[in-house]
Amino acid sequence: MADFLIRPETPADYRAVEALTRDAFWNVYRPGCLEHYLVHRYRGREGFVPELDLVLEMNGRLVGHIMYVHAAIHTDDGKVLPVMTFGPISIAPECQRRGLGKALLEDSLARAAALGAKAVCIEGNPAFYGKSGFVAAASTAIRYNDEPSAPPYFLLKELVPGYLTGICGAYHTPEGYLVDEAEALRFDASFPPRERLRLPGQLA
Repeated sequence: MADFLIRPETPADYRAVEALTRDAFWNVYRPGCLEHYLVHRYRGREGFVPELDLVLEMNGRLVGHIMYVHAAIHTDDGKVLPVMTFGPISIAPECQRRGLGKALLEDSLARAAALGAKAVCIEGNPAFYGKSGFVAAASTAIRYNDEPSAPPYFLLKELVPGYLTGICGAYHTPEGYLVDEAEALRFDASFPPRERLRLPGQLA
């Protein structure tokens, strides 16, 4: 693997990060994508963690990005248990499957732990995130949103062992991850046009 550098995102990176995110997710989960607009609008929201808004450079070129936000598990006995979540995590398409995503993820998790995060809950691919110690929340008593049971893509990782032991409750996706599709389309119009394709395996 070529040398790479992981550092905080700066305002000068914003447009390049949004373009990178667009490239990474275009036509993957839906025709076009929403992820670049999510990144654009989340930087100014409450709960955003600037210290964990990170880019990855390889040979001086920006090829990766991840961002974290605060979240919570609302326990059945009325408590609010702080956790973090992250995403999207983006790697330039031509640089994928080279270990860069895993390197960015694990570096960011170490930084999250150093900031005091005790657990991370995400929605993602178990095959990828399992390599970094994430487990299916279905193996715990933590539910996903208002669903009676946790779906297979709802994953968690303790950064402090035992933090979630015996916890019963529900995790809710932070509100900022829900974006208005019409607004996202208007934002996307500021980028070079690309064809939106309906492909097998898309979720929406």
